Amino acid sequence: MFVWEGTDKRGVVMKGEQVAKNANFLRAELRRQGITPKVVKPKPKPLFGSAGKPVTPLDIAIFSRQIATMMKAGVPIVGALEIISSGNKNVRMQKMVNAIRADVESGSSLSESIGKHPVQFDELYRNLVRAGESAGVLETVLDTVATYKENLEALKGKIKKALFYPAMVMAVALLVSAILLIFVVPTFEDVFQGFGADLPAFTQMVIGLSDFMVAWWWLIALGLAGAGVATVMAFKRSTAFQHFVDRMVLKLPVIGQIMHNSSIARFARTLAVTFKAGVPLVEALDTVAGATGNTVYEEAVFRVRDDVAVGYPVNMAMKQTNLFPHMVVQMTAIGEEAGALDTMLFKVAEFYEQEVNNAVDALSSLLEPLIMVFLGVIVGGMVIAMYLPIFKLGAVVG
Repeated sequence: MFVWEGTDKRGVVMKGEQVAKNANFLRAELRRQGITPKVVKPKPKPLFGSAGKPVTPLDIAIFSRQIATMMKAGVPIVGALEIISSGNKNVRMQKMVNAIRADVESGSSLSESIGKHPVQFDELYRNLVRAGESAGVLETVLDTVATYKENLEALKGKIKKALFYPAMVMAVALLVSAILLIFVVPTFEDVFQGFGADLPAFTQMVIGLSDFMVAWWWLIALGLAGAGVATVMAFKRSTAFQHFVDRMVLKLPVIGQIMHNSSIARFARTLAVTFKAGVPLVEALDTVAGATGNTVYEEAVFRVRDDVAVGYPVNMAMKQTNLFPHMVVQMTAIGEEAGALDTMLFKVAEFYEQEVNNAVDALSSLLEPLIMVFLGVIVGGMVIAMYLPIFKLGAVVG
């Protein structure tokens, strides 16, 4: 990346940033554009944050929409990639897009170029782009992929929002409780010792918990941190543990139904997009399995793939898993019979995405009073426990 300064034919000073192999190439390019370069130098790297933020799925969704829009408008793919790179403020995203552009310029296809970045572009994405290139409809496929990624990120955002708020409130409540037990309750305990009377059982219980926290807070903190790290590591490395957690999540009240509907919506939309792009059905199912977001559904989709590979219709294979609702199976059957499987799956995806939206909104409304009750019981209970002896003393004095 170079920064440059020069004058145009009217003598107006112009400045800018541009990617080039070296300064001489950039000077020649500027002169070709009618600009007389005065200063061309490498862009200085910032002292902090030079590595840039990680490339997120949302960045890939935006990238997909940008390149789809520009290609549909007639912008060549190399030019589109250059515009996306120069307009992106994330250093890592810039480097990745520049690398893709360089590969495309050297003769590689877009699917081959993004294949060198498997972390950011998963197998599904690469297969869709490859299918679009083979069929000569890359612009259309990229537009479909962009819509798919946007819908998927919106759905994931909804679910994260539903789970993040109560989790944060509970974490804050537990933190406040720990602070009260370690720093505030011991002060009351010193006061109570001068009463010379028996304390209420509830107060004694809270003081006992406080004494334990004061003595062993470091062990509790280490235990919680260790348990958290061990759980995350086990979830990442153990397929059996991940399957157990996913199965338990699906059985939770309210949240379990949201996760069910989310997995069905992701399955339906991903399969519809893949099948519409021209990917063979068995190959599409193989790719779709990992996009469901739940290992229980992932295994079910693999079973569907195996059944379809030996000649079963998709709807019958789905029915055998005992996981997909009757409506989904029936709509899939209608789509297969009418030769419009992708259209019917899009309708299924839209229905279940709306179900997730409605359930998340209902969950938010339900959780607010429950969270207030939780906070009242935890914090209010400790306050009452500390003031009970004072009330008792007041009654004796009275």
